[in-house]
Amino acid sequence: MDKKDLAKLIDHTLLKSDTKIEDIKKLCEEAMEYQFYSVCINPCYVKKAKEFLKNSDVKVCTVISFPLGASTIKIKIDEATEAIENSADEIDMVMNIGIFKSNKYDYIYEEISSVKKAIGNKILKVIIETSILNEEEKIKASDIVKQSGADFVKTSTGFSQGGATKEDILLIRKTVGANFGIKASGGIKSYEQAIELINAGATRIGSSSSVKIMKE
Repeated sequence: MDKKDLAKLIDHTLLKSDTKIEDIKKLCEEAMEYQFYSVCINPCYVKKAKEFLKNSDVKVCTVISFPLGASTIKIKIDEATEAIENSADEIDMVMNIGIFKSNKYDYIYEEISSVKKAIGNKILKVIIETSILNEEEKIKASDIVKQSGADFVKTSTGFSQGGATKEDILLIRKTVGANFGIKASGGIKSYEQAIELINAGATRIGSSSSVKIMKE
């Protein structure tokens, strides 16, 4: 895969707590220069990013209940709805990992399906935080994400113990089947790594090292 094709699969990401408006502007300029699929940013910057990206094809992706996933369902719905009202194109939501690990699977189905219903035809990616799940949990979480009507399983926030691995992508792909979205994110810092994850089954890459990847 050449770098132009790879760029079209990348969510160019900046989610640090000390991110300034000028950093968002730079992120958007980079995304337009390299033709990344989207910028992935915190919700408070969605409107501003949309302004910076006007007259371009780059989409705006934002995160919900990030990075812990521990907000109530109502708060997740409200946060996602406001993001869409502010012109976000895609939502990356963290599932409630503690509730999931408590085996309350109906709750996880409800929160994901409720957010998806609230945002309509906009893309919903659900972060399952693979680094703190065992293999059985990864399979179960991926299955719930698919059954609940979301569009992607996403591996990681990038704020936990680890990020995307080839083994996790292979496992998720086996679980969700051939045509479901998988976003690999967390610790992706090289072209080689990105390609390895795509070859394993990822259909989107989330990285804050996107420009470095393009320059390799």
